[in-house]
Amino acid sequence: MVIGWRRWKKKKQQQREAKSKVEEVVTPNEFLCPISLELMKDPVTLCTGITLDRETIERWFDEGNLRCPVTNQIVTNLDLIPNHTLRMMIQDWCVDNRTSGVQRIPTPRVPVTPMEVQRLLLNLHSSASRLDQHACLELLQTLEKWRGESERNTRCMEDNGVPCALASVFHAFAVDTYNATLLHHILLLLNSMFRSEARQHLGSKASLRCMVWLLTQRDLSLKEASVVALKNLLSLGDERHVEALAETEEGIGQVLVEFLNRRMMFGPTIAKASLAVVWYLVSSPSPCGEKMRLKFIELGTVSLMLEIMVDSERSTCEKALGVFESLCGCEEGREEAYGNALAVPVLVKKLFRVSSEHSVSAIWKLCKYGGERVVVEALQVGAFQKLLLMLQVGCAHETKEKATQLLKWLNPYRDGVECIDSDFKNLKRSM
Repeated sequence: MVIGWRRWKKKKQQQREAKSKVEEVVTPNEFLCPISLELMKDPVTLCTGITLDRETIERWFDEGNLRCPVTNQIVTNLDLIPNHTLRMMIQDWCVDNRTSGVQRIPTPRVPVTPMEVQRLLLNLHSSASRLDQHACLELLQTLEKWRGESERNTRCMEDNGVPCALASVFHAFAVDTYNATLLHHILLLLNSMFRSEARQHLGSKASLRCMVWLLTQRDLSLKEASVVALKNLLSLGDERHVEALAETEEGIGQVLVEFLNRRMMFGPTIAKASLAVVWYLVSSPSPCGEKMRLKFIELGTVSLMLEIMVDSERSTCEKALGVFESLCGCEEGREEAYGNALAVPVLVKKLFRVSSEHSVSAIWKLCKYGGERVVVEALQVGAFQKLLLMLQVGCAHETKEKATQLLKWLNPYRDGVECIDSDFKNLKRSM
C-alpha cells in the first residue's frame, strides 16, 4: 500500500514538472534589450529609432561606443527619450504573467538632468552666501534624494560640480557659524562623491578647524563623516593640507590616538580612516611631519601600532606598519620600539604577509642603530631565512639593498644563535 502511494506521488510530481515546462513563459522579443537580451526595465529610444534599456545603452556610451549597436549609425544626439508606451506594455505583460513567477518592473524615476543640477547649485550658493541654514538643508536633502535614486544621478551630480559646491558651502558655514546637522549632511554627501576639485575649500584652515571640532562631538556619525573627509582630503597628496591640519589644532593627535586605542568601540570605519590620517601626518617630509612624529611618539603610538599589527587584518596592518616605520625614522621612535618586546618578532613575522618595503625598512632602522642585541633577536625569530627568500622572490631596488645589508649584519652571528619560532602570545606587551 505504501509503495503504491509513493508511486502515485512520484507520478503526480512528474506531471506537474511536465506541465510547468509546457507553461513556461516566453518573453516577447520586442520586450528584450538588443544588447543584453534581458527584459527592459526602462526602455529609451535613440535618435536612430532603436529602443534599448537605459542602463545598458548608457554603459555602452560610457565605454566609448558612439555608434548605434543595432544599425551601426553614428549617434549624433545622445539624448535618450523614454518610451513610456513600451514600458507600460512590459508592465502589463508582467502583471498578466505574475502567476508564472514574473515580477512587475517598477516605474523608473526620471533621471536628473545637468540643467536641474546647475539650477539647484545656484540656489545652494545663494542660500550659503546668506547663511540660510534651513534653505541649505532642504537643498542638501534634494541632492541626497537624487543620489539615492540611481548611480546615473550620482555621476551627473559629480560631473556638474556638486563636490566643489559642497566644499564651498562647508567652508562658508565653517567660517561664521557651526551647525552640526548641516555640516554632517554636507560631509556625508561629499564623502560619497569626493573629487579633487573640493580641495580648495575643504583644505582651508577654517574648514580643517571645523572638521577637527566635529571629531570631538559625541555623535559617532559626526566623527565618522569628519575623519573620512580628512582622509579623502589628505589622500590627494598636497603637503599644504598636511601642514595646515598639523597647525590647526594641537588636539588632533590625541583625538586620532583615542580613536585607535578604542577602535572596537568606535568601529572599523573610524579606526581605518584615523590610521590613514595618522600615516599622512607622520610620513610627511616637511618640518611639520617631524613635529607630528614626535607628538605621536609621546602619545604612545609606537606600541599602539604594534598592537594593531598583531590583531588586525591585512590592509589595516599594512597602514599601521607604514606608521611604525615612519616613527622609527627618529631616535625617540626607535627607543620606544626597543623597549617593546613585540617590535622585532612582529616585523619579521609580517615580512611576507604585508608590505615587505615597510617591514624591511623598519627592521633595517632598528638593527642599524640598535646594535648587537637587536641583530641577535632578529636572527632568533627567523629574519635571515625570510630575507634570503625575499631576495630570491624579488623586490624593489631600495628594499633589495636594505635586505642585502641586513643579511651582512646578521651573518656573523648565525653560528652562535638558535632560530626559534616567534609567538606573540608569550611576549610581554607594553600596553
